[in-house]
Amino acid sequence: MTSFVLPLRWLWVTPPEPPPPDDFTGKFIILASEGRPIPRAALELARRMAERAGAEVHVLSIARIWGTSVGVPHPGLKPNKRELQEQHDCAAGAVTWLKRRDIRASGQVVSTRNAAKRILAEARRHRADAIVMAADPPQHWLLANMSWSQEPYRVRRLAPVPVYLVIEAKQAG
Repeated sequence: MTSFVLPLRWLWVTPPEPPPPDDFTGKFIILASEGRPIPRAALELARRMAERAGAEVHVLSIARIWGTSVGVPHPGLKPNKRELQEQHDCAAGAVTWLKRRDIRASGQVVSTRNAAKRILAEARRHRADAIVMAADPPQHWLLANMSWSQEPYRVRRLAPVPVYLVIEAKQAG
């Protein structure tokens, strides 16, 4: 059983790299997305890890709540039906893809303002042994803390379990 004591790490200190994915021996993997479509490379990594260890994969997709209005949640800031449907389609597509490859998989969509906090809470609730996420290339620590696209790095910094990031190269144009 994995302990979920959050490590104290400074923003400017790079967290340790996780062990090689081929050495994974856990039984539960969270394949998380902070709202971006889950790329094939992240699906492949989660599949390979689950296949080798006989693990289950739980797909978690975040529908972003954009903020508050005067400190109170405002309905206009919550994800609309289209945004929610996009996240449901993303999670369902990933679950279907994994099940076709004989991987035990489940899925879930949640709404939150703080994706990293919610992903870690779900990992704790499911007693996950690892988290797999797609990520943009890293930015300077000072700028990264202000960018939603850098949530995977916040998850890695705060997670007590290994976080495997699949870096997506930005395309020009």
